[in-house]
Amino acid sequence: MTNIATASELAAIKQRQKATWASGDYHMIGTQILIISELLIEALDLRSTERLLDVATGSGNAALAAARRGCEVVGLDYVPALLERARRRAEAEGLEVEFVEGDAEALPFEKGSFEVVSSVFGAMFAPNQQQTAAELARVCRSGGRIGLVAHTPEGFIGQLFKTNATHVPPPAVVRSPVQWGTEERLRELFGDVMAEIRSEKRHYVFRYRSPQAYLDYWRRYYGPTMRTFEAVGEAGREALASDLLDLVARFNRADDGTMVVPSEYLETVIVKG
Repeated sequence: MTNIATASELAAIKQRQKATWASGDYHMIGTQILIISELLIEALDLRSTERLLDVATGSGNAALAAARRGCEVVGLDYVPALLERARRRAEAEGLEVEFVEGDAEALPFEKGSFEVVSSVFGAMFAPNQQQTAAELARVCRSGGRIGLVAHTPEGFIGQLFKTNATHVPPPAVVRSPVQWGTEERLRELFGDVMAEIRSEKRHYVFRYRSPQAYLDYWRRYYGPTMRTFEAVGEAGREALASDLLDLVARFNRADDGTMVVPSEYLETVIVKG
């Protein structure tokens, strides 16, 4: 049972999370999953006259996807290095996007500033889920849409987090981020403000030359995996690596030594009342 966290506990957790996402280089993971953002932006059925905010934008996948469709776009994240990556990508594509540093739990925008608000594997990680949902809803205009992508508990990444947690338990005072990957939890978070909700389970397929190549890549670039290996120390690394490779084996549909792993996620569009 999750306890109620104090403000100071949440602040400390957020600082640790920020350090985690600033480690490695999430851009190198994000570029592999571009299609997920493109699919969400299509599901949101954008108009080029609309203004969109992408929360926890990382290096800008969804923000850039919206900008390609002619929208006025703001991307927000709390990791400066990822924002710089996003700016470089926008410049390379000749796209106009404003990227700002900020916190998903305290968005620096007026009420109803955007017709559309999106977050792809981002807002789900904020420690105060109720506050984050309230902020997403606050800055979205009445009749606007909130588009969310989150890992499901049963999917590959949801099970990756579960595996990590057996080695390094997460803070007991926060709810699991993969709860955002269930419609039940989203109805709890947004039920008071939504007029409609449409959710669809989708799969992204991770493809690597081998399971070990995947593990090496994520140990190098994915902050949560990096930090878990650091936390277990030299004595625990072999067991953690073994459990992660066993997890890959459970999901891997390749039989030629490569890795072909479908990872389930929930794509949701909420219409604000």
